[in-house]
Amino acid sequence: MAAPDPPTQPAPGKDLAAPPTQRIVVGAGAAAREIAAIVREGAGPPLVWLPGFRSHMRSVKAEALDAWAAACSRALVRFDYGGHGESGGAFETSGISVWLEDALAAIRRFTTEAPVLVGSSMGGWLALLAARALRQTDRAPAGLVLIAPAVDFTERLMWARFPDDIRAAILERGVYHRPSAYGDGPYPITRALIEDGRRHLLFGAPIAPGCPVHILQGVQDPDVPCSHALELVEHLPGDDVALTLVRDGDHRLARPEDLERLFRAIETLPVRGREPHEAAGRLLPRTAKRPDGSGLSRSRPGDPGEL
Repeated sequence: MAAPDPPTQPAPGKDLAAPPTQRIVVGAGAAAREIAAIVREGAGPPLVWLPGFRSHMRSVKAEALDAWAAACSRALVRFDYGGHGESGGAFETSGISVWLEDALAAIRRFTTEAPVLVGSSMGGWLALLAARALRQTDRAPAGLVLIAPAVDFTERLMWARFPDDIRAAILERGVYHRPSAYGDGPYPITRALIEDGRRHLLFGAPIAPGCPVHILQGVQDPDVPCSHALELVEHLPGDDVALTLVRDGDHRLARPEDLERLFRAIETLPVRGREPHEAAGRLLPRTAKRPDGSGLSRSRPGDPGEL
């Protein structure tokens, strides 16, 4: 029998006040930077929120996840990458290597057991990279929940889509200031960001995070297309994978109904190292859910699950 569902609304008497901000120094010499984090104590496995590109630990989804974690007495770590939010460092001189180092430092410093990594957009890519880096350690993730995961986005969703004039600007001037559709002004896409991203590309070979994965993807996402999430599923051949497609969902997936899906994905994730009755449910491996809730199999011959 499944354990009772934890509440998705604050229970009476729950303290929802955000814990104080903590800071750690990551990197050495001129590359040293202060990383800001908010750590909520609670039951495990602890959640670690990995924000998206140009996002931060106080975004709508991050704050909603914190309120849910408080209501459920669940441990949660939020942090800002270098050059983002309340952390030090310069955005223009950072890149995937720096932000992965920040994520690994936050996981090692602020968790005491195998965490569940919750990554949004670029945070989904970084969650997969962190899982690979932590694979043989006591912080190897117990599970991953990925929201519109922008795997290899610097190459596949930026460089490959840029017209020749933008590519020339990046190569010749070292930077292109890209307009933003989210009201935060143009942001710099540097040659260093593109070249550094190529050191961390995952597509083209099997991805083995070593834990269950649940992907949430909006069908109407203009930034990370649905086909990108399907391609990621095809690169995850050996682990439990669930894909939920949200027919009217956009990139942010931050509406109340989207947040409920996120909380449910966390609740039902069959986390590594725990018996099925310790989670709120058990998902069939490699099963995608249609927006209407029906199953859409992504299984290959020999894979367990629906045909």
